[in-house]
Amino acid sequence: MPKFTLAFPAGEIDGLAARFGDADDARLLAAGAAARKRGHYTREEFIEVCAWKTFRSRSRVATNTEAMVIDRTSRALATDDERARMIALLELVGVGVPTASVLLYFAFPRDYPILDVRALESLGVKPRSQYPLSFWLEYVTACRELARRYRVSVRTLDKALWQHSKERGSTATRAGRYP
Repeated sequence: MPKFTLAFPAGEIDGLAARFGDADDARLLAAGAAARKRGHYTREEFIEVCAWKTFRSRSRVATNTEAMVIDRTSRALATDDERARMIALLELVGVGVPTASVLLYFAFPRDYPILDVRALESLGVKPRSQYPLSFWLEYVTACRELARRYRVSVRTLDKALWQHSKERGSTATRAGRYP
């Protein structure tokens, strides 16, 4: 079990998050809100959100049919069970845990961090080529706990984690387009 520990003083969270800026794509936040309201992503929204995280997977992600996207994202958005949400999204072609985290983030921006190598580095965890479901569950729980402990939103913490790694001049590679 990885231990997720801030690699910087908690007092720096707000400043780091502020330097991150507002790189969230308003169009994709609107798509996520629409998906949450209707109960599923459309295929077009799904492809766009996935491409935001990792453009390389766009051709694989595009092989999912509208029916597949509606079915899997409906199941993911309809439940509060974290495991079931992720399992449903991982059934989609081209979707791994980092991309599924983005689908959850845009649909529920207050509740989910985005799994990214930079954020992991700022928590003292080495990136992997694959992320098992158990890792995701531990990560999301740890991020929520850290946010609660330091009285910031999950998104503020997420931005601070990413920005800290960037400012360190990390050798971690960006997994996708997450700025």
